[in-house]
Amino acid sequence: MEPKFFLTGMREPRLEYYQMGDAVTAFSSTRRGGYSKGQYGEFNINRYCGDSEEAIRQNRQALCRLLAIDDNRLLMPHQVHKAEIAVVDEQLLSLSAEECRQRLEGIDALMTDIADVCIGVSTADCIPVVLYDKTHHAACAVHAGWRGTVQRIVEKAVGKMAAVYGSRPRDLTAQIGPGIHLESFEVGNEVYDAFAREGFPMEEISKMMGEKWHIDLPECNRLQLRSAGVPAAHVAVSRACTFQQYDTFFSARRLGIDSGRIFTGILLRAKKENA
Repeated sequence: MEPKFFLTGMREPRLEYYQMGDAVTAFSSTRRGGYSKGQYGEFNINRYCGDSEEAIRQNRQALCRLLAIDDNRLLMPHQVHKAEIAVVDEQLLSLSAEECRQRLEGIDALMTDIADVCIGVSTADCIPVVLYDKTHHAACAVHAGWRGTVQRIVEKAVGKMAAVYGSRPRDLTAQIGPGIHLESFEVGNEVYDAFAREGFPMEEISKMMGEKWHIDLPECNRLQLRSAGVPAAHVAVSRACTFQQYDTFFSARRLGIDSGRIFTGILLRAKKENA
């Protein structure tokens, strides 16, 4: 399940694709191939980080063209570092753009079983995770910053997919996307203590480097997937550290919060009848 990198041409988003199934497209955007400028350059579709609306509109248009979907079927919530998960169904898709935006306020994960709808999350050091259930043809996109990770949002997402779609953890495939890695994620004692209080195995997910603790966020989320019953062989972890590779991926710790964001999305395609 190692990602494959494709250059899609001038002014088209340059995406890192993940192999998760024949009838699913999963990817993370890079900084290249869009219309944004400066610290938002070049590709950003996050409306909550200060980029111009016109650049965002053009970038969304380019991504929708590449994915062959309408703009109203490209969904990203306004994340708040909590653990609320929204189900994208036909009722939500029938709402106006403003109504849909309101419904996705304060949401940190989306799930759907509807074809030709791209759900995704926005990150710039936080950890994006996408899940795919091959049996029920359902998907989920999760934003797991350190606060969401402490609240075990990925584990909750697996449980919600089971409740909504009947998903069995053993049937899930998971991709942990580009985010900040242990060597670069220096934290204060209050963050270390938050993980310790919630029962995380600190000897496995933390390391003292110099005088500061460092936390391994990708590993924290991988362990949650294992705990939820997703087979180890079904979980892939991106090697990309956003802090170290900020020339390719956005990193808020490197570029500041007034900068662009990575979009990690998953799009279900209609299954063939004999598939």
